[in-house]
Amino acid sequence: MAIVQYRVSERGQMALPAETRRRWGIASGGSVEIADLGAAVVVVPAGRGGLRSMLSEALEDAGGYQSLARRVAASEPDLA
Repeated sequence: MAIVQYRVSERGQMALPAETRRRWGIASGGSVEIADLGAAVVVVPAGRGGLRSMLSEALEDAGGYQSLARRVAASEPDLA
């Protein structure tokens, strides 16, 4: 998993890198969905089954958000 840091402009904008747009098939003017999880923000290409259902399924499979957050923090201290 690659983690990259980006700056947000004064207008609240940031650029999605070309490599990422190509990988996920996001064309110019394409849409993404954003989920504010409180302690994190998740960005997902729109139109792939819906972000809400994707996140719900993933969190359920992981035993819930708190359980997942504890495991990630234990295995990836930089993300804690």
